Amino acid sequence: MSQQSNTRVQGVSNDARAMMMYEANKKSVVVAYLFWFFLGMLGAHRFYFGKNGSAIVQLILTVTMIGAVVTFVWIIIDAFMIPEWLREQNTMLASQIAGP
Repeated sequence: MSQQSNTRVQGVSNDARAMMMYEANKKSVVVAYLFWFFLGMLGAHRFYFGKNGSAIVQLILTVTMIGAVVTFVWIIIDAFMIPEWLREQNTMLASQIAGP
């Protein structure tokens, strides 16, 4: 009985709980590309992935219009980077949930 209580908490196994936590917290490719498409010049997609420093730089460049062309080229490159960022974030989340 004690082994069963270790693997189940309130009727849900630890594996199921981990999967639910992963699904609830994983990053979405659709959300990432929506941020990129509609708010990319403001760095929204970078904020979504926790890349706050470069997101702030994009935001400042766009708002000040100093680097609008640079920012435009930058977000086009970001479109190809989003899938890798998504893999990194979701892999990191899965390893945090799985534990040691």
